[in-house]
Amino acid sequence: MALVFSIKAQKDGRRSADAAVASVKEARLSRVASEKSAAVAAETLADQRREAAERRAEEEEANRPRAVLTIEHSRKAVWQLINSGTAAAENVRCEERPEAMVRGWPDGLSIPAGEVHEFMMAGSMQASIPPVLRVTWDGQEEPVPLRVPPRVD
Repeated sequence: MALVFSIKAQKDGRRSADAAVASVKEARLSRVASEKSAAVAAETLADQRREAAERRAEEEEANRPRAVLTIEHSRKAVWQLINSGTAAAENVRCEERPEAMVRGWPDGLSIPAGEVHEFMMAGSMQASIPPVLRVTWDGQEEPVPLRVPPRVD
């Protein structure tokens, strides 16, 4: 009888040891899964922070005051360079000053936001009024093509 109890106890002990080994394996798998989950969560948080920073930078750039220049014909040989933006256009330069430009476009021209600057162009057979003027200003180094409307006399 003692032998039967001993064999039974040994089998129970073996089952208990197997269960303990299985439990350790499960704990390891759980730890690995938990570490992976934490790494994914940290990566996701970093992505969210980066996206939020990019969004803020884009919003700041979109809301940054900027000059918006256009040209309109005023009268006879007079055109207006209009700044309809929210920032001054400093040091406005005409990249290829046409021969038809008579006066009114000084070096270092600045046009405050909401202001107009008049200049003159007189076309002739030798020096026609160009359809486009390419201009740059401080903060806008890439030339911006401005359409020159025809004279309305």
